[in-house]
Formats: sequence, structure tokens, C-alpha cells
Amino acid sequence: MTEISMQNLASRHVKAEESARLGIETGWYIHKVSGTFVSGPHANDADAQKKILELNPVVIAPKRKA
Repeated sequence: MTEISMQNLASRHVKAEESARLGIETGWYIHKVSGTFVSGPHANDADAQKKILELNPVVIAPKRKA
């Protein structure tokens, strides 16, 4: 079976300088490939990863028959 991700989401830490520029709190954020923030701030990367799994569950696709 193949795993299919519905969206490509990732986490990254926004530090003080960038957070001041963006007008957001420092912390871990979930973003799309485009860079758009989806969720955050989260306390740490592990919390952000848990949220990614909630927002973007992995779907197991059935094998194709030949």
C-alpha cells in the first residue's frame, strides 16, 4: 500500500527577529510549501508535528491491481 499525504505541511521555528518583523509570537509554526502559516505558535517541534498529523492525516491507498 502507498501512503498519500493530503497537503505538504512542515514545521519551523520563528525566532524573535522574524516574529517582530511578522508581528507574531516566537515559537514553532506549521506552514504550507508556499510558506503560508497554518497553525501556531506551538511550544516545540514535537507539538507542531502532532498537529500536522491531526491536520494532515496520512491516507493509506490500496494497491492497484495489475
